[in-house]
Amino acid sequence: MKIKNFVHMIKHIYIKIYGFVQGVSFRYSTKVQAEKLGINGWIENLPNGSVYIEVEGEEEKLKKFLGWCRRGPVLARVEKIDFDFDSDLRHFQKFIIKK
Repeated sequence: MKIKNFVHMIKHIYIKIYGFVQGVSFRYSTKVQAEKLGINGWIENLPNGSVYIEVEGEEEKLKKFLGWCRRGPVLARVEKIDFDFDSDLRHFQKFIIKK
């Protein structure tokens, strides 16, 4: 009998979300979603009206998180999302909301 080694690749991802994403509980809802998926990082509102997120976690969980970010919470209207995966980890311990 063969025993398989399962390696869970932890990755870092930068996400910028554009649209009607401030003043609609986007940051709080994102925190809830990240905690539900077991990923850590942070989110903040940017002066130009977009939202910026950095998170780390298993690749599959990050893909699910990105899917959620494309929709956002009920009142949000996501128009565009930019993201980039990175293998340099920051070792976040939890998910926090900045500004």
